[in-house]
Amino acid sequence: MTTTRQSTDAPEEAALAAAAERGQDIVVCDACPVLCRIRPGRSGACDRYANRDGALVRMDPLVVLARAHEAVPFLGAAEAWPAHAEKFLTGIGAGTTYPDYKPAPFIVGSTIDGIDMVTVVTEGIFSYCGLKLKIDTDRWLGPECAPVRAGGEQVGHVTTAEYGSQMLSIGGVRHLTGGSKHEGQVTCATMLALAGREAVELAIDGGEQLTVQAGKPPVIGGVAEARMRVGCGSATIGIFARQWLGHADEVIVIDDHITGVLSEHQAGRFLGMKPAGIRVRGRRSTPGRYFQVANPGTRWGGTDIEDPLEIIDRIEPKTAWPGLRLLMVSTTGEHAAWFVLDEALAPRPAPMPEAIGRVVSRIAENCEPALTSVLFMAGAGGSLRAGVTENPVALTRSVQKGQTRVTAGGAKVQLWPGGGITYMVDVLAMPLDSFGYVPTPALVAPIEFTLPRDAYAGLGGHVERIRPLESLRDEPRLELRARPTAPP
Repeated sequence: MTTTRQSTDAPEEAALAAAAERGQDIVVCDACPVLCRIRPGRSGACDRYANRDGALVRMDPLVVLARAHEAVPFLGAAEAWPAHAEKFLTGIGAGTTYPDYKPAPFIVGSTIDGIDMVTVVTEGIFSYCGLKLKIDTDRWLGPECAPVRAGGEQVGHVTTAEYGSQMLSIGGVRHLTGGSKHEGQVTCATMLALAGREAVELAIDGGEQLTVQAGKPPVIGGVAEARMRVGCGSATIGIFARQWLGHADEVIVIDDHITGVLSEHQAGRFLGMKPAGIRVRGRRSTPGRYFQVANPGTRWGGTDIEDPLEIIDRIEPKTAWPGLRLLMVSTTGEHAAWFVLDEALAPRPAPMPEAIGRVVSRIAENCEPALTSVLFMAGAGGSLRAGVTENPVALTRSVQKGQTRVTAGGAKVQLWPGGGITYMVDVLAMPLDSFGYVPTPALVAPIEFTLPRDAYAGLGGHVERIRPLESLRDEPRLELRARPTAPP
């Protein structure tokens, strides 16, 4: 059986012709190093390419994003090409630049604000990639650097906490290719699911089990998180000190990182509050700010304590007084307790006054909804750049100077400084089904480079491959979508 391909590159045709001469009714896919030999009617290992009537075809739609000046329905077909809409070709479904000598699958020219522009699109095969997970919670997930596992295999690690969020690093080349074959497969599947906005169950050594999904509240130990903290204990005091004045004699805001004590805090002193004589455990940092009052955990303020009175070290009889009103509260307002000192200066639970309850509710009101954010991070190098220009370093320098705009599925990316083209993008800003994989293993992600046409020529770009953007209306796989709205 004679096999053909859509590509006209002579070396590829020669390889397929050789297979045909051997009497094989297969198509050899060279879109990645796996080189799948695909029988008629079947797809390759990645399900992205198939043998259709002896031709290697890309299975997924080629996605073009459109921003209409007025609302119009997009039908997902070439006939729905609205002339009045701004259109942008993405790398989703475009195909890859692999092997190295091959120009990018689509290099299109268009006019933007009167300037002739070129957009080069491809699907990058990224072994050097990973995900950064920002999990909005003050609850402790596990020790820093602890392994993060999926299906028993390590797929990442815990990294340092940021303000109101716990951070995880998932994937990376060492997990994809530096461990066992099974570790690489599980890592790739985990990354693909998270990047595709699916829910994934993770377990942290010495810590919690959690379910995470982009744009959804994290589920920690079987409990869905509702809100992230308004700030650390010290910041919470700074925000609400004036609202407590006159209603409480002391407020202790419990926090795993910085616990605040109102009367000692600069805010309390500024307001003229007298010392209350209630000393908390931990290491005093500056007035009214304490570190390490308890171990990290999933209870009060991200600590392991269930009874807030546990953090009180002593009550000084020369300073405290019977009837002293004490509020103990967490940084989310989820936990709060009201005490009044008795004649022996022992804190006794009492009904919380309405004025205090309002401020506790306001703490909760000022806490943003807890979400899981998934950011894809990758280094764009190697043959990917060769698909744009014959001189790859020229593209790198153009990106670094800001002359070339980099996007991922049409979404704005954050470029890291320094050498190379290392970028990060929120998966929620990208269209659905933006990611794929190859079983090397590696993730496949869209990337686009847009720059003025004369600058592209100056880079040594593949100018002879430029085609008009409007010619895409004849592509049989065309799918026109409205640009995604901004992520939450």
